[in-house]
Amino acid sequence: MNGLSLFKRASRAFDDYPTLAKLIVVCTVSGGGYVAYADANSTSGAHAIAPVSEIRKKKVVVVGTGWAGTSFLKKLNNPSYDVQVISPRNYFAFTPLLPSVTCGTVEARSIVEPIRSIVRKKGVNVSYCEAECFKIDADNKKVYCRPNPDSSMNGKEEFAVDYDYLVIAMGARPNTFNTPGVVEHCNFLKEVEDAQRIRRSVIDSFEKASLPTLSDEERKRILHFVVVGGGPTGVEFAAELHDFVNDDLVKLYPAAKDFVQITLLEAADHILNMQSGLADVGFDKRITDFAEKKFHRDGIDVKLGSMVVKVSDKEISTKVRGNGGEITAIPYGMVVWSTGIGTHPVIRNFMQQIGQTNRRALATDEWLRVEGCSSIYALGDCATINQRKVMEDIAAIFKKADKDNSGTLTVKEFQEVIDDICERYPQVELHLKNKKMSDIADLLKMAKGDVAKEAIELNIEEFKKALSEVDSQMKNLPATAQVAAQQGTYLANCFNRMEEAEKNPEGPIRFREEGRHRFRPFRYKHFGQFAPLGGEQTAAQLPGDWVSIGHSSQWLWYSVYASKLVSWRTRVLVITDWTRRFVFGRDSSRI
Repeated sequence: MNGLSLFKRASRAFDDYPTLAKLIVVCTVSGGGYVAYADANSTSGAHAIAPVSEIRKKKVVVVGTGWAGTSFLKKLNNPSYDVQVISPRNYFAFTPLLPSVTCGTVEARSIVEPIRSIVRKKGVNVSYCEAECFKIDADNKKVYCRPNPDSSMNGKEEFAVDYDYLVIAMGARPNTFNTPGVVEHCNFLKEVEDAQRIRRSVIDSFEKASLPTLSDEERKRILHFVVVGGGPTGVEFAAELHDFVNDDLVKLYPAAKDFVQITLLEAADHILNMQSGLADVGFDKRITDFAEKKFHRDGIDVKLGSMVVKVSDKEISTKVRGNGGEITAIPYGMVVWSTGIGTHPVIRNFMQQIGQTNRRALATDEWLRVEGCSSIYALGDCATINQRKVMEDIAAIFKKADKDNSGTLTVKEFQEVIDDICERYPQVELHLKNKKMSDIADLLKMAKGDVAKEAIELNIEEFKKALSEVDSQMKNLPATAQVAAQQGTYLANCFNRMEEAEKNPEGPIRFREEGRHRFRPFRYKHFGQFAPLGGEQTAAQLPGDWVSIGHSSQWLWYSVYASKLVSWRTRVLVITDWTRRFVFGRDSSRI
């Protein structure tokens, strides 16, 4: 009875005082138990607290499952977001191995990982929708999508997805330069499907050339493979194709051996002539020279200074620079077009919407935010960082550094803010490095003349003179997987620390405003690059001007690429494919 009285008194207390916190009272009576429970559920008063379940999570929509988008998803671990992934491709593809897929060195399935497997993680709510984004509405914070055209929906049922933050990582399209006939007659090498299509086309060419009804002239045309573009992708494909033909196909099609020809067309003066960014990421001249000589020895016809002006179903027309504008028609059997990237139509429409016309990619700030859109981020091939110029902020920098408001700036005053300046404007540090200056005092001394460092004192005009050439070091980063992956990782780390950085900013000083930026700006770190050249030889260029060419670099290439694959499943599959190729050769069946 005592236990029952206690239970009644506890129940009455919870009824009389509903603002008590959640409380559970367990009373044991003769080996049994009573549980009394009350929930503070007051909806009035200044101290009312909303249930945790009613706190709405910020919704992050990620468009694209390439290098940038997948890296972002892999590194995001903040449970305060609801993440929606939208992409017509339900997998991530390890694109550096696409040339290997074209020739059967590696199977297509070995380099892909289902996106649902990647985003399946504890603590973060991530969902995936196989659909194509066709419009971005920044004003209403919506993205409009349609089902994948390959699905049974036929892309007819459109729908909209709301967002709080939008991460655009949808990549880019092949750049055709509006050359007539390219879209209709050329193969591209951007997707897994492209690599599989090329593989079938190569085998088809050899099968057609084996028919007894063809003339030798027609066989020669069918077995003429043309690669347009001498960048890393074009060079690697040409090398893979050469090995495939000479190591495997000529054994199966011995009569075709004398008719096969591979031609590489490059509009520039050298192959592997990449554009450099803020870091020196172009291939070393030693590598380009070696590659051109090796291709010449292997019988690959490298035509430099050749610009394609038209492609028909059987001929590709080129104009050689310095040849009086004369156009030459070259018969071909298959063309692979690899001349860089162009703007995706969705991105082009979005740029017009936000006033970024006459650009090749979305302009973002150094924190990867789209200029003019505080809640939209863009990374990877679809975007480019619009690095702010020092000379645009020169007056604000001078004012911030001149703490005593004397109207002049001493070396000591400038050194107190130099770390923030170099972090905000990386071109300053790069300029010092290129000029072989030990510190900022050397740069200031150039503007002042023959004066001791400790006695340097500059006014605003002298300060402008000292930094006048700094912005000439600004260049765009290359559109590579390495850049995209680092951007995805950087942005995920920012999202993981968003709340913390609001309270404790960790970025550089705001020169035009008060306080500091929430985060440090994105900085690309170049880890080197490879150029497989065929014959189990690879050119490697690593930081520190370290260049290696040969068989040892090929094994380094194997180990690095195997370690970069997204999962243990893909690592095992790719290594198995490499082993199978060494033992049995490449698969030449048409599947």
